Parts: sequence; structure tokens; C-alpha cells
Amino acid sequence: MTQPPVAEKPDRPPSSEEAPVASERTSAWRLVLANKVTLGGLVVLVVVVLAAIFGRWLAPYGINDVDVTNALAPPSAAHWFGTDELGRDVFSRVLVSARVSILVGLVSVSFALVAGVVVGLLAGFFGGKLDAIVMRCADVLFAFPVLLLALAIVAVLGPGLPTAMLAIGIVYTPIFARVVRASTLGVREEPFVKASVSIGASSGLILRRHILPNITGPIIVQTSLSLAFAILSEAALSFLGLGVQPPDPSWGRMLFDARGFLGTAWWMSVFPGLAIFLTVLAFNLVGDGLRDVLDPRHRTAIEARRVK
Repeated sequence: MTQPPVAEKPDRPPSSEEAPVASERTSAWRLVLANKVTLGGLVVLVVVVLAAIFGRWLAPYGINDVDVTNALAPPSAAHWFGTDELGRDVFSRVLVSARVSILVGLVSVSFALVAGVVVGLLAGFFGGKLDAIVMRCADVLFAFPVLLLALAIVAVLGPGLPTAMLAIGIVYTPIFARVVRASTLGVREEPFVKASVSIGASSGLILRRHILPNITGPIIVQTSLSLAFAILSEAALSFLGLGVQPPDPSWGRMLFDARGFLGTAWWMSVFPGLAIFLTVLAFNLVGDGLRDVLDPRHRTAIEARRVK
């Protein structure tokens, strides 16, 4: 797996003194909803989240209900996505597996977000030796493909869902750190930051009130992109037998179980594969839409087109 993309660093959003009156500009939320591609991604994400929350109640069968008399049954009215080699309903397992993917994405990316933002803020604001150390450590981690590094961490700590979440969180931390550092370097040279330093404001106050609010744009975009690749990484780890362990289902684990039935029971691999594809695509579409809205250059062009 190649290194996931790092969000483009948008220009610094204008400060409160520079921002135009809200009534004169289209709200960011309306611009996002006006983009049909982004709106389609949001709809898919809403469906996935609802499946993650209510999947166990919506599933027509138990995820581990074995019915050997219906093993490898093709899609039908009774089993919409067919059954697997043990007669378990594939639709129910795909539906419930959404919870695993969303949980892994949220937990691992939250870990990377908090750690990366803290490290990136400190490195970008204070610079010097701290910045050099942080960037050299990030460079070392960037030298390894994400999946390979995650595999190494899981090999040391042992397989399982908690270990997979920790491994994914660790490998995505330097991505957030680099994005936040780059944004912080630009904002710290702004006059309002230098003015705060000159009057003796504490570093913590400056970071909280002036730096962090002005770099939320690239952080939000990077979060949406990282969620997509975290879900993909979990699926890869589970496919290799290092993530979710049986009998619990996950999309990656279902692909692993289907590897011996590609020619006889295509539905066992197609439907969990489509679930992964659509979820990752939806996160990427939403990330692209947020980037366009939060980047002042893109947003100005979008508003100009809307006016025409």
C-alpha cells in the first residue's frame, strides 16, 4: 500500500478583522451541499454510519447463524447477498461489519489527530532542535509504507482489533504532525501572533487562541482523508489475519474467508469489497469537497461560478 496523501495546505483563513460579513458570502455548509459529488459522498457516509449504529438490529439473521443446508447459496429473496461456506447470511455480516470499520477509523484517526496536532503545533511554533527532531522522526516513519509499518507494529504487539487500531493510529500520526507543522509555520509569522508575543502572552494562550483556530481547515481535510485510508488499512490487516479475529466479521476478514471461493461463490467477495470501495470513495469525495470550501482560492472560484 502506498503512502496515503497528505492534505494540501490551504492558505491561512482570514482573521476575524479580515473576514467579510457572513451575509455577503455563501456559508461553507451550503457550498458543500451544492456540490453534488460531495453530497453523494455524504449520503453514502450517512448510510454507513447508520449501518454501524443499527446494523445488529437491522440484520435479518445473526452474524454467526450457521445453516449448512444453505451453504454457498447465491443471492435470493431470502438472502440478498447470498450465504458463505457455513451458510451464514452475507448481507447481515456486511451490515454489521460497518461498525468495525467506523470504529477503527474513528479511534485510530482520533489518536493520530490528537498526537499529531500537539507535536506539529509545538514543532512549528517553537522550531529549533524540537522541530528538527520531530521532522527527522517523521521522515523515518515516512520511509516505510503504511501497511508495512502497521504490520511490524502488529507483529510485535500481537494480532487483534485493539492492536490494529493502535498500529494505524501510530502510522498516521506523523502525517498530521507534518500538516499541522507546515500550517503553524505560516501562521506564526502573522502580525497578530507577533503582537501577542510582544505583549507577553503565554505560548499556550497563543497556540490555543491564535494558531489552532487558523489551521483547522487543513486539519479537517486531512482527517477525512485519513479516515478513508484507516478503513482501508484495517481491511488489509484483517485480510492478512492480523486485525479482526473470527468469529467476529469485518469486511477485510470476509474477503479473507472468500479467497477460496472466487470461482464458485463470487458474492462472498464482491459485496464486502463493494462496501470497502464505496466507503473509502465517499470519504475521499467529502475530503475533496471540504478542501475546495476551506481553501480560500478554491472557495473564491466556486462562489464566482455560483454568481454567474
